[in-house]
Amino acid sequence: MHIVHTIGELRQAISAAARPAFVPTMGNLHRGHLSLLEIARQLGDCTVASIFVNRLQFLPGEDFDRYPRTWDADCKALASHGCDVLFAPREEDLYPEPQRYKVAADPALASKLEGGFRPGFFDGVCTVVLKLFMAVFAGKSRGTAVFGKKDYQQLRIVEAMTRQFALPVDIIAGETARDDDGLALSSRNSYLSIDQRKQASDLYQQLLGFAQGYRLRAGDQTIEAWVKGAEKTAVEQLQMQGWQVDYLSLRRCEDLEPAYEGHRLVVLAAAKLGQTRLIDNIEI
Repeated sequence: MHIVHTIGELRQAISAAARPAFVPTMGNLHRGHLSLLEIARQLGDCTVASIFVNRLQFLPGEDFDRYPRTWDADCKALASHGCDVLFAPREEDLYPEPQRYKVAADPALASKLEGGFRPGFFDGVCTVVLKLFMAVFAGKSRGTAVFGKKDYQQLRIVEAMTRQFALPVDIIAGETARDDDGLALSSRNSYLSIDQRKQASDLYQQLLGFAQGYRLRAGDQTIEAWVKGAEKTAVEQLQMQGWQVDYLSLRRCEDLEPAYEGHRLVVLAAAKLGQTRLIDNIEI
């Protein structure tokens, strides 16, 4: 595996590749990241991963400084899973001057759900993703980038940005990787105490119960009332178990607007257990 730190070094390292396949990460890699890398390996002639903790997507008071950084383990994992090139820029490499030009994510997609609780977050995501795409895919006729479905709203926003800017990148979605009890794998799971980790799958179980109940009621004339009641019940049950719930909501997959039937649907949730904020979703 070739490790590079500057955009110039990256472009030189992949100069012979006609169709790179790219997996952007913030490091502290787990099985979910590596499953995305496995997808990428099947889709391009050079597999590229990045590790960069992007300051622009952290709000004041969030965990930028303490975000888990596990460089040696990450390099070993990527090399053992067939990564060809690791792009690991320092902050001054990716942002050599203050980033005055930024991508404003479409408010129709970005102001709800996560965006309602983390204003500006998706602008930071879009800005760094566009910059990484320009670093990896400049001069290429086509390429692929793989994103996980756990960050479902992020996935939809990146898809829309890529489409509207006519970028030569195919966005591929990888399924959410889970532990045996259903907890979605996340770099922030390492913040959980032993007792919190035992409880952390509550979020998935509530989503799973909602999805199963919805499938039984699909087509029912009272489905809208059932959905609103089931969302409220799931939130209350999580709160009784000690969670601070930001949202639990049924939405259309394509635009994350509220919906009850007749569309591809996804139920999404975000909640804090102690000081650790977890997100998850299930497509229905």
